[in-house]
Amino acid sequence: MSDIRDYRDLIAWQRAMALAVLVDRVVDRLPQRSWKLASQMRDASRSVHANIAEGNGRLSIPDYLRHLGISNASLNELESDLFFMERRHPHEEVTEALKLALDTRRPLSGLIKALKKKRDEH
Repeated sequence: MSDIRDYRDLIAWQRAMALAVLVDRVVDRLPQRSWKLASQMRDASRSVHANIAEGNGRLSIPDYLRHLGISNASLNELESDLFFMERRHPHEEVTEALKLALDTRRPLSGLIKALKKKRDEH
């Protein structure tokens, strides 16, 4: 984490941002009657990257971890909605978004683990 100057250097944030952009494209394919699902998915996807960024700007590790926890929960919500979409409205971009969500989880989990270790060392 020593090479990290700000949140934009975090792989978790980079992947979360790419995921949010892809989710926007995915939900644009939903029928008009699914506007509530589309809105929920957009909100969850934006929460992932936004909470990584906000947490990075916090002045304490516990605050940072709290925001990463929110980000992780939003990622869970988004994955669940993508699994629903995969069954209800199958499309290659939905499968791609699910893969990217899983690829986002790895560095996010790693960041959480590293911060918990740092917190526990102090």
